Amino acid sequence: MNTVRRCRNFFNASMIRCRLFPVIFLLLFFPSSAFSQVEYDWSGYVVALPIYQKLDAATARFWGFAQTNWIELTRIRLRPSLYFGQSTRLSLEYEIDPLYSRHPLVIPLNTEKTTRQAWDLTWNPVQENRFSIIHYIDRLYLVQDFSFGRVTVGRQRIAWGTGRIWNPTDLFNPINPASFDKIEKDGADAVTFKWYLGNFTDLTLVYNYRGSDSPDNVALRFRTNFHTLDLSLMAGWFDRRIVVGGDFAGNLLEAGIRGEGILSISENGWNDSFVRYILGIDYQFTARLYALLEYQYNGEGKTNPLQYEWGRLYRGEILNLNRNYLFAQLMYQLHPLVYFIFSYNANLNDHSRFTLFLLSYSASDNSTLSLGFQQFNGDLLDEYGAFPESLFLKLEYYF
Repeated sequence: MNTVRRCRNFFNASMIRCRLFPVIFLLLFFPSSAFSQVEYDWSGYVVALPIYQKLDAATARFWGFAQTNWIELTRIRLRPSLYFGQSTRLSLEYEIDPLYSRHPLVIPLNTEKTTRQAWDLTWNPVQENRFSIIHYIDRLYLVQDFSFGRVTVGRQRIAWGTGRIWNPTDLFNPINPASFDKIEKDGADAVTFKWYLGNFTDLTLVYNYRGSDSPDNVALRFRTNFHTLDLSLMAGWFDRRIVVGGDFAGNLLEAGIRGEGILSISENGWNDSFVRYILGIDYQFTARLYALLEYQYNGEGKTNPLQYEWGRLYRGEILNLNRNYLFAQLMYQLHPLVYFIFSYNANLNDHSRFTLFLLSYSASDNSTLSLGFQQFNGDLLDEYGAFPESLFLKLEYYF
């Protein structure tokens, strides 16, 4: 218990000091001469996603949803950037999501700030029974490069870990693998300091401000390389919990291997602690065939479906409900421009699962057309038992 308290006091003190970081950064390090050379860059993408969904008849009756639904979701992402000299950049990523749904959605889109954001930068200028338009700022950050490192201030992406499907050490909003419509990781309101300590070696400090209603988060990550192995260690204070962990990525003969894990300890002591980790391997069998396998142990999950924390899942506080998961993926190149992808994710405890079949065609250098089918299987109360199967088209255009 004393160890837990000492760690908690250290991280609380660190968070107080971190509140001064934006002020120090702006007053001391931002060069006024950089404004003399301002350059502009513009990019973005449009994703059109028409979806046909069908629920199991018993599930539809139980929850009161329509058995079939037609959805049209469009994601318009605008990414302007300003460059002040060679070492300073201000970036914005603004998204507009028109959505049409014939019936209420089984899983509604999140229209509020996430658990890692202090300010709600979302708004709905159109909100009708079947049609809505959601606007939000997902990135707005200032980057300043130095010879010794980099400082990033604002709403930014902080993606830690080596897993391809799950990232236990990424506690700044990872993506649920069941969400095929999500493209970008949500931004976190944070100040990030990265110090370069040598070739392939750095130390990163992140302070995540969450507003007056929620405790702030702070974390450290040390990353280095040993021969052909990439290694990192992290420690932090997240949601009133002490978290320590690490990750690795390397090669086993000709296969790629990776793993990462955390130990999460409640501020009240060890009784509410848990472990979460992943182990993964991937292999390029031929020039056309690629395979991936990844296992996750989620110590925070429940083994009884009656104890599943669905509310926390919908609020984005957790990504999975149970303990043991296995994800497998095959990718085969049918033609230089055509790929077939098969993905399978299984809950090994309640035996529910989902499969995804995707046929992707590179129509041009900056556009892709995909046809996909996602199927969920399981009993009514299982993790993947109540989700609708979906047939969808996906048109991506980047500019």
